[in-house]
Amino acid sequence: MVWAVRGAHGRLYLAGSVHLLPAADASLPPALEQAYRAADKLVMELDLGKIDSTELGEWMQQHGALPAGTTLRTLLGETRYLKVSSAAGSLGLPPQLLDSQAPWLIGLEIAELEYAHLGFAPEQGVEEQLVRRAQADRKPTAGLETVQQELGPLEALSTQEQLRLLDQSLEELKDAPEEMRAVLSAWRRGDATELARLLAQEYDGFPSLYEALVSARNRRWLPQIEAFASGSGNTLVVVGTLHLVGPGGLLELLRKDGFTPMRLP
Repeated sequence: MVWAVRGAHGRLYLAGSVHLLPAADASLPPALEQAYRAADKLVMELDLGKIDSTELGEWMQQHGALPAGTTLRTLLGETRYLKVSSAAGSLGLPPQLLDSQAPWLIGLEIAELEYAHLGFAPEQGVEEQLVRRAQADRKPTAGLETVQQELGPLEALSTQEQLRLLDQSLEELKDAPEEMRAVLSAWRRGDATELARLLAQEYDGFPSLYEALVSARNRRWLPQIEAFASGSGNTLVVVGTLHLVGPGGLLELLRKDGFTPMRLP
């Protein structure tokens, strides 16, 4: 899932990532290895080489909190609250820790814990592997956006949209093992069509979420990515695969602006 754009003075490599990989199957595909070796600089959605985990935790605590005087049970209603509590408890997350958190943040936490139970871990993800190598190789790293830009759209969702997102996270728990295996298999095969279908499923009937988390971010990143393509040196840009292959994806946007991405074998 790697494309190259040849410029006058360098080359842009654009790679589709799986943010979480299982420890037993965490090797990077040959095309990605090739792109990393050729690159002078590594660019990710967030610059993981410069993120302070303490500051990130404080941001999440501040921006993911419910308004003063609001309780999760009151916001969710009894039926949904019991469902969320049960799911959290089954994943080892004490439900009382969630009582002051916004629905969008709870949805993320539950999904992350489920993936961890399935053996998928952030430290085995594509970006985490690459940033460790870049630091060891003294390659510079950069990010396309800030934490506020990445997570802010979730915080900005209406209450009803956040509840819908939380319901969706709970509904997907039972299918998570099969879905993650299918995504990983398609990614390994480089099957862009199948990946687009699988990754877009969670946005079916939820266009506002797709716009906030995918389309709007693609448009915001595009000028930076085109500058890399037109600049000097070789740059590897790694983003979630859906940002490349979905409707309004970066490949489509680049082609509209006259660039010619070529798939690496």
